[in-house]
Amino acid sequence: MAITTTHITDYVYSAQNDYGHSARIDMREGDKEHLGPMELVLSALSGCVAVEVALMIKKRRKTLEAMEIRAEGDRNENPPRSYTAIRLHFIITSPDANIEEVEKIVLLSLEKYCSVADSLKAGITPSCEIRRGLLEKE
Repeated sequence: MAITTTHITDYVYSAQNDYGHSARIDMREGDKEHLGPMELVLSALSGCVAVEVALMIKKRRKTLEAMEIRAEGDRNENPPRSYTAIRLHFIITSPDANIEEVEKIVLLSLEKYCSVADSLKAGITPSCEIRRGLLEKE
């Protein structure tokens, strides 16, 4: 696996993989046009764990109507400003999954299958929520 990062401006870069897919990286403070590097880390973690969770829910013959993950991270105040803690909140919309199942699936995904989670040194704390429809919550 390889990524080539190219300078666009002093604070904006383009990262491209071997297949030609790219993402802009914006390191400016304030109103950015693109995600910053540490936001991309949270995005990579969320995306990685989402795939595993979705596949495991379906493998258990449960219905997955929708999934949303809210990722938040706390960072050191001094350089290198790495994450000291990461919280992932999962909102799963399913008519037949239960919270205990989903919590087990999320932990298994984070601890065993998600390579991004395994690569991070920060402690990751997940939380889960099941929705039966647009108005119901469990």
